[in-house]
Amino acid sequence: MLIYHMLPAHVWQAQSPTEPYCAATLATEDFVHCTQEPERLLWVANQFYQQISGDFVILCLETAQAQAEIRWEAADGHRFPHIYGPIELAAVVDVLPFPRNPNGQFLPFI
Repeated sequence: MLIYHMLPAHVWQAQSPTEPYCAATLATEDFVHCTQEPERLLWVANQFYQQISGDFVILCLETAQAQAEIRWEAADGHRFPHIYGPIELAAVVDVLPFPRNPNGQFLPFI
């Protein structure tokens, strides 16, 4: 099953090719935010990240390859997959650009 995680492109570009990915929220909230629904990721991006400048990418994660625990937890009337630990790079099956229009609004990526 695929789930998605968005992050600034520069963070991913600085990612070590030999170390698991540790999102900033792993230190502040104890988990990595993800979603299974591309439409929900688009909504979250436009609600909370539209005013942040710079390019973003989307990690496409294969849950069967994740070694950390994944919990499906309710938030805002939806169930989101939260990853409670670093993300092994083997779980990253694709990295997609997260396009925006000239006003900064995120656009569908799939």
